[in-house]
Amino acid sequence: MSKPGLDARMAAAKILAAVIDRRVSLDGMLDPGNGNPAYRALPEADRSLVRAILNASLRHLPRIEAALSSLIETPLPEGARALHHVLIVAATQILYLDIPDHSAVDLAVEQANLDPRNRRFAALVNAVLRRLSREKEAVLEWSEDVPAMPSWFFQRLEKIYGRETAIAIADAQMAPAAIDVTVKSDPQKWAERLNGVVLPTGSVRLRRFDGPVTALPGFDEGEWWVQDAAASLPARLFGPLAGKRVVDLCAAPGGKTAQLILAGGEVTALDQSASRLKRLASNLERLKLSAELVEANMLEFKPEQAFDVALLDAPCSSTGTTRRHPDVLWTKGPEDIEKLAALQARMLEHALTLVRPGGLVVFSNCSLDPLEGETMVARLLERRDDVQRVPISKDDWPGLDAAITSSGEFRTTPAMLPGSADLSGGLDGFYAVVLQRIVR
Repeated sequence: MSKPGLDARMAAAKILAAVIDRRVSLDGMLDPGNGNPAYRALPEADRSLVRAILNASLRHLPRIEAALSSLIETPLPEGARALHHVLIVAATQILYLDIPDHSAVDLAVEQANLDPRNRRFAALVNAVLRRLSREKEAVLEWSEDVPAMPSWFFQRLEKIYGRETAIAIADAQMAPAAIDVTVKSDPQKWAERLNGVVLPTGSVRLRRFDGPVTALPGFDEGEWWVQDAAASLPARLFGPLAGKRVVDLCAAPGGKTAQLILAGGEVTALDQSASRLKRLASNLERLKLSAELVEANMLEFKPEQAFDVALLDAPCSSTGTTRRHPDVLWTKGPEDIEKLAALQARMLEHALTLVRPGGLVVFSNCSLDPLEGETMVARLLERRDDVQRVPISKDDWPGLDAAITSSGEFRTTPAMLPGSADLSGGLDGFYAVVLQRIVR
């Protein structure tokens, strides 16, 4: 019988290896039905511990690796990746989680001894982790100067936004994301009922609390749904939609679809995944809303009649969502951004064919990289003289001035919307633009 907690640490090390060495999605590994077998075999309390270890380790990985490197005189051999993950898991507990240091050290030594590849390093594991425990405060202090994201991505942010903003974005991902909800009506009333505040986006941000959101007032009645404040912006850019035919492309899980319905639109919701479309249908059912659901690849979608407006929230690198998905920066690379930008350009071109002359297309995604946003759209406008940008006015968005670019596009970053003692700050990094087909 293994020591209490050992199976959880071993599962965490295996999953960490899959994420950072093989670029496997963390969400997929933690799926309760189809995820990592070692994880699924654990009781829920241990699963919760694994999630805490993985989220903390991926948020702080460069700092943890820098700390370990400062304590190991001779670098580990290239074949010792499994040992590297054992050390990361233990160091995460020592530096960032409320777990007794001796427990983290002892279980890491046990892991090393149980693995024939790592057994000869067991004494090293013990010495390094005990020293880390003794020097914890000093390590935490100096490691704050290490950007907590991969160097390729931080350098990219620095080039795009400048060093100060890049550091602010990196720091913002250290804290888990706030819980924002979009309400059907009367945000102020629901802010009071849910103990939250109304944001400039119109969303309600909940103060920190323990317990499932499904137990909060109004959930069962379908009065609101969880949706990051930034993710609520694209659908709001259309304004009232009464009497208009609307298509939501790449619609699942349905938060934006619900917004479009509530704005009065006659909505067609499109998604190429049957399972995601089923989830969308379930969400709309809870919200007591309805739309025409179509399972199709949007690039092959050719309706008989053009729509008045189209929303394309395109698949992207998701680099703006690292507060929720800290694995993103370790499973994506520069080549992924370039491939996705090319796909988005094709999708946007097709989306423009789906609306009538004079119709609007809102293009959006949750990437921080202009290659997937401003640059891609600028290239499209250079190629085409039958499409124009409809600038977003700062006057219409008080409190979000900093998120509206000089070209009249939305560009949010996780460093925006500062928080307070009991209210998390930040929002997802998002890009959104309004385009119109010119009437000739």
